[in-house]
Amino acid sequence: MNIVVVGDVLLDVDMDGTADRLCPDAPVPVVDVSRVTRRAGGAGLVAAMLARDGHRVRLVTVLSDDRAAADLRGALACLDVVSGASGAATPVKSRIRAQGQPIVRFDEGCGPASVPDVTAAMLAAVNEADILLVSDYGRGLTFNGRLREALQQRAGEIPLVWDPHPSGADPVPGSTVVTPNLSEATRAAVAGAPADALPGAALAGSVLLQRWETGAVLVTLGAGGAMLLTGDGGVPHLVPAPKVQVADPCGAGDRLAASLAVQLGSGRDLAGAAHTAVHEAAAFLAAGGVLTLRQGGQPVQMRSDSIDALRVAQLTREKGGTVVATGGCFDLLHAGHSRTLAAARALGDCLIVCLNSDASTRRLKGDQRPIIGQHDRAELLLSLECVDAVLVFEEDTPEPALERLRPDLWVKGADYDADELPEAGLIRSWGGRTVTVPYYPAHSTSKLAAALSEAG
Repeated sequence: MNIVVVGDVLLDVDMDGTADRLCPDAPVPVVDVSRVTRRAGGAGLVAAMLARDGHRVRLVTVLSDDRAAADLRGALACLDVVSGASGAATPVKSRIRAQGQPIVRFDEGCGPASVPDVTAAMLAAVNEADILLVSDYGRGLTFNGRLREALQQRAGEIPLVWDPHPSGADPVPGSTVVTPNLSEATRAAVAGAPADALPGAALAGSVLLQRWETGAVLVTLGAGGAMLLTGDGGVPHLVPAPKVQVADPCGAGDRLAASLAVQLGSGRDLAGAAHTAVHEAAAFLAAGGVLTLRQGGQPVQMRSDSIDALRVAQLTREKGGTVVATGGCFDLLHAGHSRTLAAARALGDCLIVCLNSDASTRRLKGDQRPIIGQHDRAELLLSLECVDAVLVFEEDTPEPALERLRPDLWVKGADYDADELPEAGLIRSWGGRTVTVPYYPAHSTSKLAAALSEAG
């Protein structure tokens, strides 16, 4: 897929250090800066995320010629950039952190900007896209008439995700989905909207659906997940977010929009794409947010399923708890599964399910399996109160996943002999134990699958 990100770029400056004393001139902390990192923000951050995820991505933007622009061009050097002249100062956002906690942010050059011109090369890049993602940061680019005409023409042909800004232009009619946060949505749609998040999101989203003439609106709700509203008259669909500890929410909206574009470009339906995007944004924050995007100054690739599970295990160990894991295909969840999972969870302080991917399940069970795809199987497992996280693995056996997870207890049903399991020796190598819980022979996914086949 040729993903084209269109939008405004910023220069993000991160100053990290420690603070253990107050300034003698005023009661404010003194930060001893140990590291300064300059990276692309705005649409540049979105493009960098996609590129490091392994996608073919092109960034369409405008750049200045000031000193900050030189740093920004350096940060964008690893990307395929098609740019014109901005005619305005480079926006710079400088964040100061002490012990990993944000203290203050300074914004420079972030005031109103005139509408820039676009080049023929910029328009050609839009016309060559397989997926379009507009990352608007209110710097005037989305107001350009020629660019809007090109975007609207492509909106009827390919997926177009529009991440709006309060100071930016309205999305072009026909956009596949628009992703305002709750504040942006209520400000744009309704004066005096309900204070409660869900009614406010539902009301604002329904208004914006009509006003923007878009296929869907996904109102992001921070820790509350997101609410999806579609133009087909269906009821609002709440997409809950997994609970994670967040030190700095910077970049979460960019991560969500990037994931959403990829999912839609891969052919997923809106609800499924929104679910994955919300979970990947949460995983991004759980892993440390923008701080994880640096490895020698470059972003690092992450997998949301692994991050969720590994983060849960880490937090449990930090509190002195016991990490419990179990595994399987879990195709067609039934009462036997829920009883086994509940029994496993009772043995410790968190339960992580190592789940065979679709490809792994096919190799083990045959071409007719799985009946339920891995994304839906993971979602069903996470809906159970006893399951804290899911780690999807591609291999035929769970050993590589267990090596990364290193649980204290590995739990299987009593139809297995704990000592004869091939992974038992691996579990013992770090001091873990393999145990069994009651097995319920009357419940079988294979029997259910056979019954469904006969009924069909």
